[in-house]
Amino acid sequence: MSQRPSQMRPSPISATVDFDADGVQHGFLKLPVSTDESAWGAVMIPITVVGNGEGPTALLTGGNHGDEYEGITALLKLANSLKAGDVHGRVIIVPMMNVPAAQVGRRTSPMDGGNLNRSFPGDPDGSVTEQIADYFTRYLVPLVDVVLDLHSGGRTLDIIPFGASHQLDDKQLQRQAVEGAKAFGAPTAMLMFELDAAKLFDTAVESQGKVFVATELGGGGSTNPERMAIAERGIRNFLIHYDLIDGELELPETPQVYVDMPDASCYVQSEHTGLLELTLALGGTVREGEVIARIYDMTRTGAAPVEYRAKRSGVLVARRFPSLVNMGDTIAVIAEVVDSLDA
Repeated sequence: MSQRPSQMRPSPISATVDFDADGVQHGFLKLPVSTDESAWGAVMIPITVVGNGEGPTALLTGGNHGDEYEGITALLKLANSLKAGDVHGRVIIVPMMNVPAAQVGRRTSPMDGGNLNRSFPGDPDGSVTEQIADYFTRYLVPLVDVVLDLHSGGRTLDIIPFGASHQLDDKQLQRQAVEGAKAFGAPTAMLMFELDAAKLFDTAVESQGKVFVATELGGGGSTNPERMAIAERGIRNFLIHYDLIDGELELPETPQVYVDMPDASCYVQSEHTGLLELTLALGGTVREGEVIARIYDMTRTGAAPVEYRAKRSGVLVARRFPSLVNMGDTIAVIAEVVDSLDA
């Protein structure tokens, strides 16, 4: 972007809720758009604000990608049930950040092809997706103390459920986020390495000195009762941990597994197109050099498959969900098991 944030024009998005009011409010973030189907239309992003006096502010987001349903569903349920009397401070709930994508069940927006989580910090004069990113960066994030962004693998990945934080230069902020990722209470907590961090919502939040916790909660473009239970319990744990609601943390019966993704070698990406056979189950362990996948040429018989080997020892934390694979697709992610996630 050529403009500094302080020089940008106001966002075209307006809110129908009063962020300073106590009580429960259900409304919208309204972004005017003009399309063939609606000349004076608007993108309507549902939002709930639950306020009750003094205290911290939490922003809970889902649907950053429109085909990741665990977070969307859990936050829609929370928006229907959270009462002002339960809260100390303020909870802002946005179940579907990228409403156009969620409405068609796609990762990216059908309006402009935009991937919201690769569009931050955004631009008030940009595409629909960039305008949404700008509003969150300049208007919502400055209001809050902590952010929980709920992701899963969507239609193309399946991922073990985990809470995650990142390596940060600000080690105090990192410690606060790590503790939140652990308190979320998924079976696994992770220090996550991002391939393209510069344009992520994560970075837009962390660069403002706010605590950011992310999740991955499954995938395959669907939900199941086990993963929904992890999501709902985790949101409640997050709010308890950061003093937004009262209660005791509900942690897994078995000890949490801590994993670290130190660098890009954790990602295994395909250099071939064909039919994928993974030789390792999600959550399974692997040693460096072991075969983790084979890709078969679908244009002929008699051709030996290409083998992919692990570049490090660890746990398979994510895998491609469809069996058809193209060059450049991530087919596996391997993270190292560690004793702690201390900064």
